[in-house]
Amino acid sequence: MNRAGLVEKGLQYFESKITEHGIIPIPDHYTCIIDLLGRARRLKEARNFINKMPCHPDVVGWATLLSSCRVQCDMEIGKWAADSLIELEPQNPATYVLLSSLYAAKGKWNEVA
Repeated sequence: MNRAGLVEKGLQYFESKITEHGIIPIPDHYTCIIDLLGRARRLKEARNFINKMPCHPDVVGWATLLSSCRVQCDMEIGKWAADSLIELEPQNPATYVLLSSLYAAKGKWNEVA
């Protein structure tokens, strides 16, 4: 089975927890799916998943998405994740470091500082 098959399997497990077993996901479950999609380079799907969640991601969920965006140089979704993180924890320097790293990876040196 290739990695794409494993992602699909993970998504199926998540859905079956809800539909077949009646388990209500907690924030950690949602973060796992955000991470799963992010590592699979499926950031738009991760964004869509977040937009359909019954709650907003916590700090770990947003940081997970931002980290994936940094690795994949996705400014649009990365900026969205960073803005959401800053709203939750404006004093957390990790958000600014990840965002700065994303700007640097895209060659936007004026934004790095």
